[in-house]
Amino acid sequence: MLNETAASPSDAPSANPNAIPAATLVLFRESESGPPELLIVERARAMVFAGGALVFPGGRVDPEDYALAAIYAGDDAHGAARIAAIRETIEEAGIAVGLSPQPDIAQLATIRAGLHAGKPFGALLHDHALTLDLAALVPFARWLPAHAHMRIFDTVFFLAALPANAPEPIVDATENTRVFWMSAQNVIDEADAGRATIIFPTRRNLERLAQFGSFAEARDHARAMPLRTVTPWTEERGDGTYLCIPDDLGYPITAEAMDSAMRG
Repeated sequence: MLNETAASPSDAPSANPNAIPAATLVLFRESESGPPELLIVERARAMVFAGGALVFPGGRVDPEDYALAAIYAGDDAHGAARIAAIRETIEEAGIAVGLSPQPDIAQLATIRAGLHAGKPFGALLHDHALTLDLAALVPFARWLPAHAHMRIFDTVFFLAALPANAPEPIVDATENTRVFWMSAQNVIDEADAGRATIIFPTRRNLERLAQFGSFAEARDHARAMPLRTVTPWTEERGDGTYLCIPDDLGYPITAEAMDSAMRG
């Protein structure tokens, strides 16, 4: 059993039956001259959800992710989400995290092509004699918005360190148009300068991540904090309406004016 998956209220199924289970991976690359860089993808503008926004790699938890979790995850409540985060990062960026042994560039290209062609992830792992190392992913946050008239995703955010000798990311050029490395604060700065768009959950998590000088710091923080589901709410204040989140989960900024918050 993985140490960071002790039972908590967020382990329960979503209270919203219409919420789509999802997972996302915050992948760290250490920098010798500054804060760690994170793997960022830019969503295609044609996408219904977060079109044109900068996000972390991720997506829906598929039925096969649950089937693989029954094999690899034991009683880990987040097993299927971990597997989805691993699979989606391969699909979207061509980087493998949480595979053992680490595939070489040719294997990784074949696995990615197979995923894009619809081949089951489990079959691809078997073909290349690979197994899943789910402990490589550390739960960081769980977000479940409650807004109306939009798709609602129940998303678990995971942290992971870039494996040694990993290749450079390659954009998938379908759902995403760009993939790159950038520090959390620099992504925020790009958005503030009007050169990028980030949705409310991504911005709050970037602000939280910008507090850390290394993957180890972020990992230790994540393990020390409760993994409680974040559901933003609106609040009327003297100067207007704000979108708010709890103030006891490690987020340095917990409210944003509704007229500036991008929700998806």
